[in-house]
Amino acid sequence: MAKRNTITKQLILDSLKNSKTAVSQEILQKELGEAVDRATIYRVLNSFCEDGIVHKILGDDGKFYFAFCINCSEKKHQHNHFHFKCLTCGKIECLPNEVDVKLPEGYQSVTFNGFISGYCKDCSKSF
Repeated sequence: MAKRNTITKQLILDSLKNSKTAVSQEILQKELGEAVDRATIYRVLNSFCEDGIVHKILGDDGKFYFAFCINCSEKKHQHNHFHFKCLTCGKIECLPNEVDVKLPEGYQSVTFNGFISGYCKDCSKSF
């Protein structure tokens, strides 16, 4: 059964694609205003994760952030990279280098959540 592409889904997807950083459900809610309710945003974001369109990042604040995936699919959805949160501006970015974590024999990795806090290149210019 094919999933319907609704106007709401397209609004959320366009917002994620246009964002240069990972965004929370709350950020999307502020951006979309009253056009889309909170529960719908949450449901659509989770379905996008299942479909390999976005990946979910657990921030150091306990909130989930969502970043648009490049070169992912539902069958191959792996993000073994660090995420960086700027302590000044608050943006969360996916860092480009993949991380290869060597696990003990017999262990198999499913997810990876590496998180680094510091100052982005724009904010660190003020130091």
